[in-house]
Amino acid sequence: MPEARLRSGLQGAGLSRSLSACMAQHMVDRLSLAQLLRMSDLPAARDANDLPGFLRRVRALGDPEIVAVTGSSAALCATGLR
Repeated sequence: MPEARLRSGLQGAGLSRSLSACMAQHMVDRLSLAQLLRMSDLPAARDANDLPGFLRRVRALGDPEIVAVTGSSAALCATGLR
């Protein structure tokens, strides 16, 4: 299940359980399966420890759509708008 795998990857990167769940739910609707798999297996993110660090790792993937969706999902979820 892509959403569960992504949620686990986000938690593994140091994001809170609630933020990870919210972001994964939002992202799974907007990214392709291939993009979701890239996100869930982002090995360099394991030491990110916080949201800004994680977003830096995501930018390193070089996929503007992943960056945009991840950033907007993080903003919506962190502010409680989603």
